[in-house]
Amino acid sequence: MVAEYDAAPAGEKGAILRRERLYNSHIIEWRAARDAGAMTTLTDQRTSPARPKRAAEQAELERLRKKVARLEKDLAKRDAALQVMGKASALLELLAESAD
Repeated sequence: MVAEYDAAPAGEKGAILRRERLYNSHIIEWRAARDAGAMTTLTDQRTSPARPKRAAEQAELERLRKKVARLEKDLAKRDAALQVMGKASALLELLAESAD
């Protein structure tokens, strides 16, 4: 992040901070830690060997399962709405016939 911030042109640095929801003080602290050598001992907890990354196929499968579940829920709502519309239509027909 510090390298990206330092490499950005002057007008883009604020955009990077807003995008990452950071303050300039974060960059200052991280730069000081990097210069002090503290960054070499840190590990990224998201990708460290203790927590292996999911395979791309597994992530895609999970995403697709969530999408299927959402679409099935939407389909059930539409089916229920169509049933109600059909019953309302039948009721209106009955009322129209009895009015004649």
